[in-house]
Amino acid sequence: RSCSLVSPFLNFKASCTLPLCRPGFSEDVYVAVVPESAEKGQPLFNVKFVNCGRGGLVRFECSNPFDFRIEADGVVYALRPLTLSTLPTVPLVIIARDKTNQQQWQTQVRLTDLPSRSQGLQEIWFPSRQTDSSSIGQLKRMKRDWVIPPINVPENSRGEFPQDLVRIRSDNDKNRSLRYSVTGPGADQPPTGIFIIHPISGELSVMKPLDREHISNFHLRAHAVDLNGNQVESPIDIVINVIDMNDNRPEFIHQIWNGSVPEGSKPGTFVMTVTSVDKDDPKTANGMLRYKIGSQNPESPTSNMFTINNKTGDIITVAAGLDREKVPQYTLIIQATDMEGNPMYGLSNTATAVIRVTDINDNPPEFTAEMFFGEVPENRVNVIVANLTVTDKDQPNTLAWKAVYKITGGDPTGRFSVPTDPTTNEGLVTVVKPIDYEISRTYMLTVVAVNEVSLARGIHSPRQSTATVSIRVIDVNESPYFDPNPKLIKLEEGMLAESTLTTFTAQDPDRFMQQSIRYTRLSDPANWLRIDANTGRITTIAVLDRESPYVKDNMYSATFLASDNGVPPASGTGTLQISLLDINDNAPHVYPQETEMCKKPEPNGINITALDGDLNPNAGPFAFELANRPSDVRRNWTITRLSGDYAQLNLKIGFLESGIYEIPIIITDSGNLPMSNTSYLRVKVCQCDHNGDCTDQQHIIAAGLGTGAIIAILLCIIILLILVLLFVVWMKRRDKERQAKQLLIDPEDDVRDNILKYDEEGGGEEDQDYDLSQLQQPDTIEPDTIKPVGIRRMDERPLHPEPQYPIRSAAPHPGDIGDFINEGLKAADNDPTAPPYDSLLVFDYEGSGSTAGSLSSLNSSSSGGDQDYDYLNDWGPRFRKLADMYGGSDD
Repeated sequence: RSCSLVSPFLNFKASCTLPLCRPGFSEDVYVAVVPESAEKGQPLFNVKFVNCGRGGLVRFECSNPFDFRIEADGVVYALRPLTLSTLPTVPLVIIARDKTNQQQWQTQVRLTDLPSRSQGLQEIWFPSRQTDSSSIGQLKRMKRDWVIPPINVPENSRGEFPQDLVRIRSDNDKNRSLRYSVTGPGADQPPTGIFIIHPISGELSVMKPLDREHISNFHLRAHAVDLNGNQVESPIDIVINVIDMNDNRPEFIHQIWNGSVPEGSKPGTFVMTVTSVDKDDPKTANGMLRYKIGSQNPESPTSNMFTINNKTGDIITVAAGLDREKVPQYTLIIQATDMEGNPMYGLSNTATAVIRVTDINDNPPEFTAEMFFGEVPENRVNVIVANLTVTDKDQPNTLAWKAVYKITGGDPTGRFSVPTDPTTNEGLVTVVKPIDYEISRTYMLTVVAVNEVSLARGIHSPRQSTATVSIRVIDVNESPYFDPNPKLIKLEEGMLAESTLTTFTAQDPDRFMQQSIRYTRLSDPANWLRIDANTGRITTIAVLDRESPYVKDNMYSATFLASDNGVPPASGTGTLQISLLDINDNAPHVYPQETEMCKKPEPNGINITALDGDLNPNAGPFAFELANRPSDVRRNWTITRLSGDYAQLNLKIGFLESGIYEIPIIITDSGNLPMSNTSYLRVKVCQCDHNGDCTDQQHIIAAGLGTGAIIAILLCIIILLILVLLFVVWMKRRDKERQAKQLLIDPEDDVRDNILKYDEEGGGEEDQDYDLSQLQQPDTIEPDTIKPVGIRRMDERPLHPEPQYPIRSAAPHPGDIGDFINEGLKAADNDPTAPPYDSLLVFDYEGSGSTAGSLSSLNSSSSGGDQDYDYLNDWGPRFRKLADMYGGSDD
């Protein structure tokens, strides 16, 4: 059995019924897949023309009648043996013309050299297999069921859909009905619905335009089954290749490309690379790009300063003359075109390349003037004398622009330097060492300016890179100076007053100024010296003593001041160091001056030595002996020399009473003129324990506190006792005052305190002058002495000729102030002639002079029955009395 593929050379086949028929070719452009070589009369492809019922009235023509022939059915045949490589590359134009009205339609056919199916199907034979039991041992050679070459479908087809691709058939459909189907991506797998197959006829069709950039090929499997669903053919693979069309423009990776090239670069210098991509197939002309420079801005010095490799996109220089100072930047428009740069069929796109010309050191710094001037006072350092300005055409703030200044002449001693100002690039001529006007009055410096990097090859420094700096030194009044300083002299101590020691003079460095110098003493710790103000002669005013506390290591220092009469005056100091040589002017004395000894010393010797302020040989060895007086000294004591500086004092007798003994000892030094001195050794004799330590009271007194310390301790004790006594008295007085207040009244019932604390308004400030003693002890005051005659308040009512009020009884008990107040209250309530104040609070009487209104003028109900005073209970204990008086019942 065999399977045949009925596929005419029609790459695009579609048929559909439209409500409105429009005659014309089904495609504007056909892509015909033809073999590399074709025989004469071989059908190559066909085109589809919709004639809308015109029948044979349409005639076809082609633009190459020498190689091709087209029949009325649209099939194109080869008129001679053809080879695709020898055919013209231009598309084949096919024209359909109506014979009646000469209306014509046109389409183009592009021939490709992709494998063609026009030469028949390739047969692949299956391996032999057994058919039934009667044919055991016999192998039958069988052909392969289906042989399907790859199917090529152009992308972006604009024809009518569905478009037929191929027809799949099996020879088994001759004797029974079959059903065809396809599976795979594009059919029943995502993306679904792209390919369908007619189940009866086996026509495989595409349902929509294809996009090669999305999916470049499809792998389908074709199936053939009977009506019962039984497989009658083995599935075969169908490969559908999507043929690329030039439907994508080149796209640059960046729309703006930035590059740089040094100025002065030679032709052929690489600058940068621009890159563009095309989504079309790079193996075809659709994806083959070519680059070119569309424009250059500015066109200086020429319009073709750069070129680009049309395949790689490398931009290089092709002309000399790049100068950053003239043109710092170039802008190029780069164009990329596919179809290998064919301007007619290729698609193009553009991008911008910005090329920055980088700076090189091709411009040396140049001084703005040949001569610069400055001046500086002498002896000044770290001062700027002059500012040197330069110009440099290179890019600012680069190494090729920054200037470095060097002094090449006029400063052999290195007294100047020229650092660079980092902001202005100026050279700052600075004094780094003191300048002496008396040595040099002017300086002429030669300064050269260079850059931090070397000049480019072939560039030389011009004459303008060197300048001269003239510096004038200003004379100032300098301080006088002593020489030598310090000055050392050696003298023996003991030099008497008014002795001349030396002459200590200063020099004035201002040789060109007529000035005088005066001397004064600045520091003389011991006040021994005097200096002549004019001559600088130093004399003594006291005896020089080496043993003075102001002498350190036999050296005495004094400082003197030398001042000139310049404008302004200047001064300098000098130090005179006197090395004092020792003489024997100090007698020795015993050491230690105090010691202890037991009544029965064992051993009974006391070791002593001597101290001498002089130095050897005017000090030790010393000679020790006891004085002749008092006579008991030599009788009780003996002294023995142990060495040149030590001796031992011994007790002749075996027992000595406790007490303090002063023993005179004569000590003589070893000076050239020996000096002797009688020193008293204070010996404390005491009772000792078995360890030899003093234990009696005299020892304690002797070793304890002195009289002054004991007196101070006693005074402190007395002061503490007085402070304690005062504190006790103060506490007792405070307790008495507290008890007196408690006897007076309970704080909750203290109506007087309520009145004073809440500042209840009375008759004015004058009514506040009342005597509180009336409330404290009313029974101790005589009724006649409560208010003396003639002493009365201004607002008090007169005694005459007013009628006399009834005499009110005194308090029944001197300590019950509450009863006393109640008795006065009853007396006032029972007296019809009493004013509106009770007998005790007469100070509340307003009088005629008070600016405040009288409380008697307040209108109130006589009984107060219509008032509710229960809220007074909420005001605290101090208003409880008022609440009881007004808020209770009539009782």
